Amino acid sequence: MIGYGLAAIGPGVGIGLIFAAYINGVARQPEAQGRLQTIAILGFALAEALAIIGIALAFVLS
Repeated sequence: MIGYGLAAIGPGVGIGLIFAAYINGVARQPEAQGRLQTIAILGFALAEALAIIGIALAFVLS
């Protein structure tokens, strides 16, 4: 479980960077919000999938 805790740092940082870039992009071009929101949600789902796979592997391998 300690390994999963360390492995969860990566997706956590990734999600933070995704939404930081989204907020920055919307602040610069508010008219692009719809397109940026779609891309941000897709990136969030992919990064969160890494965390879910990590916890599944933690339970399987322990």
